[in-house]
Amino acid sequence: MTTPSNAVNGAFEPPRPAPAAALQPTRPFYWSVRRELFEYRSIYLAPLAISGVILLGFVFVLVRLPRTLQRAMAMEPMAQRHSLTQPFDFAAGLIMAAAFIISIFYALDSLYGERRDRSILFWKSLPVSDLTTVLAKASIPLLVLPVIAFAATFVVETIMLLFSSAVVAGSGFSVAEFWNRLELYRTMWGLAYHLVTVHMLWYAPLYCWLFLISAWSRRTPFLWAVLPPFAVVIFEKIAFHTAYFSNFLIYRFSGGREAMGSANGNVLDPEMHMTPGPFLTDPGLWLGLVFAAVFLFLAARLRRQRSPL
Repeated sequence: MTTPSNAVNGAFEPPRPAPAAALQPTRPFYWSVRRELFEYRSIYLAPLAISGVILLGFVFVLVRLPRTLQRAMAMEPMAQRHSLTQPFDFAAGLIMAAAFIISIFYALDSLYGERRDRSILFWKSLPVSDLTTVLAKASIPLLVLPVIAFAATFVVETIMLLFSSAVVAGSGFSVAEFWNRLELYRTMWGLAYHLVTVHMLWYAPLYCWLFLISAWSRRTPFLWAVLPPFAVVIFEKIAFHTAYFSNFLIYRFSGGREAMGSANGNVLDPEMHMTPGPFLTDPGLWLGLVFAAVFLFLAARLRRQRSPL
């Protein structure tokens, strides 16, 4: 008499389920950031559109470039550089200003908009905490948009430099001398320094205040964000004849002048000496970051409690 083999018996055993993959804590945050980029395409489309307009307008600068070079030859070195780099400085400033404006309107609409269109009901059904969602939204003006602004500026100014070099060579001037006068890529360090110190760190409480208002207001978040500070300024002026709060707002919006090492405050000046020491030891920086953290925490709590509009 034969007995069935163990191999045959094992063939009918049900397959064991594979162990479930552990959910990485960074995955909800990563996909939340991707969600913001998908929903608010103006985050990257607007800088691209501004870049295209800058390159289109630069065509007219190229037409006048030989005459500009002839006039620059009779100037002193600093005046020469200012004359030649003016289009490049304008392009960088315009892209940074566009990124700042996009950050303002994004922060005001992000938490308010999902309540207005009632999409918050769907997003709350997913296994993503309110704090993770708010932090992902805050990463857009504090990290993503400055990186996009720097990348767009780098690409645009590289294209402008290549076309300018072709015109300079065709006009009989020295391309090497033209590059030496521009010192373009040296100024990229100043631009990156400005974006990190000012747009990421110094303006953090401003963006987080807008997120808090966006999570709290039931309508017109822009007015609720602007009117309270304006009312405080007016009340202080009438009641105490002082201007401490308005001076504080000017100090906050100045962009942290301690981070700038040039006398004229031009972040694209190659002679600028970056001084992170005074900037990092400024109490205003750290107090602002503390307030930014408090504002984000309150925004997360409000998002948990608020219902769709």
